[in-house]
Amino acid sequence: MTDFQWPWEYEFPPFFTLQTHEETQKRQLNVWCSLFLKYLKHLNKFRINVNESAFPLYYNESVNRRLSSDMILKILTKLQSSGHAQQLDKKGYEWLVYWHTLDEYGNMIYEWIQETGQTNTVCTLYEISSGELTNDKEFHEIDEDVLIKVLRLLEERGKCELIELDGSYGVKFL
Repeated sequence: MTDFQWPWEYEFPPFFTLQTHEETQKRQLNVWCSLFLKYLKHLNKFRINVNESAFPLYYNESVNRRLSSDMILKILTKLQSSGHAQQLDKKGYEWLVYWHTLDEYGNMIYEWIQETGQTNTVCTLYEISSGELTNDKEFHEIDEDVLIKVLRLLEERGKCELIELDGSYGVKFL
């Protein structure tokens, strides 16, 4: 894995403190949202915990600055409003973050299914998320819970049937 290229703002100490000026705060949160998505994509990480105090995304050791839990929640809430995150627990500590919306993932997966001639066939979740045919796809190594959410969305649209058997899933694309 290559080193992550942090934006210049990450080295700017005030970036870690929520700005009070409305327009500045809006820009700051947009940069943070973009940074969250890029960094988590770089790590291929979908699950985060607000309380991971040593997580580099929350803490820049070189400038000795840390995001507050409130600031992290503000960023995650903004990501949630754009379809890029989902709170997993009542307290808001555990989150799923996806660098593409569920709609975008659904479109990518369904296009891949059509391109590879796999309509009317049953696939395992492993084939979709980790199979050799998906190595160059944005959804390769997608978190299983995120994949199931995407497949449920496609199922609602009549594009697939999710099959559950003894705690394992398969999917038939229509």
